Amino acid sequence: MSAIELQGISKIWGETTAVNDVSFSIDQGTFAVLLGPSGCGKSTSLRMISGLEEISQGKLVINGKDMTTASPAERHLSMVFQNYALFPHLNVEENILFGLKVRKTPKPVQSDRLQKVAQQVGLEQLLDRKPAQLSGGQRQRVALARAIIAENPICLMDEPLSNLDAKLRHIMRVEIRALQQRLGMTVIYVTHDQAEAMSMADKVILMCNGKIEQEGTPEELYNKPATTFAAAFIGTPPMNLIDPAACDIGKKISAKKKDQFLIGIRPEDITLSDNKGLKAELVSADYLGADTVVTAKINDQEILVRTPGKVAISAPVSTRLQWDEKAVHVFDKSTGKRNDEIEVQSF
Repeated sequence: MSAIELQGISKIWGETTAVNDVSFSIDQGTFAVLLGPSGCGKSTSLRMISGLEEISQGKLVINGKDMTTASPAERHLSMVFQNYALFPHLNVEENILFGLKVRKTPKPVQSDRLQKVAQQVGLEQLLDRKPAQLSGGQRQRVALARAIIAENPICLMDEPLSNLDAKLRHIMRVEIRALQQRLGMTVIYVTHDQAEAMSMADKVILMCNGKIEQEGTPEELYNKPATTFAAAFIGTPPMNLIDPAACDIGKKISAKKKDQFLIGIRPEDITLSDNKGLKAELVSADYLGADTVVTAKINDQEILVRTPGKVAISAPVSTRLQWDEKAVHVFDKSTGKRNDEIEVQSF
């Protein structure tokens, strides 16, 4: 059964459509990520689910009930915000219990839940501290604890890790995912960070310009991008989108009008060779430690190659590029959509 279902949801302000006819469903116990660049409509979608933003068009169903016009309280959702939204004058314990006190939950229940939740998120020793005395990661744990203690089956998270440094983000990603699996919560998590989406999600919903570009597992989005936008957004560095006409690959494509297609190849699927493959020139290199991202040029077309170890380039170097036909993705140039009917041979 779907925990949440959006049916043609739109958000319109005057002549501006922020979210345009978005539909998706999320099963119970799923960690779903709304992913996309700034301004794509992901946070607005989350706010419409929570009830903080009115739905202009469409229908919202939560646990089988129509909640399109229901108040936030009636939806029985928890929410974790980007800025934590902690009360500075209350200590950790009071911040965590605030929602239960407002709902007049019996004190013995409050105490039992507090003890359990504080242990789950590692705050047992910090309950008497104020938010100003906590680190960013500790504040984030307080916000998580406040959401968890309500024991709502669905939790919404709006870029909760964006204010943390890279190392702490990684730690919190692992903690949040483990907590979600342990509690069996349904989570909808908004982020622009593909690393968060790929490492945490059961299901990724990639958005662009207020619409869904592609949805599926992280593996599906990475291995079979539905559009050139998905191909370029998922992956670090992004997939190469190559014009066959500019690179003399036309004879390798099984289509009559070869100028109507783009081919996509991930940098890690290209290898450098001295004697076989497509002639190219190496022009620069970014050394990343375990590997190097090399920029190669074929005529005016830049192609990124991810290769193991260190590659130093002080001046342009002639080389050849190789790839296997299984690594090639083909997209229609006019629509940007994937085309699996066209084949491209190996180099």
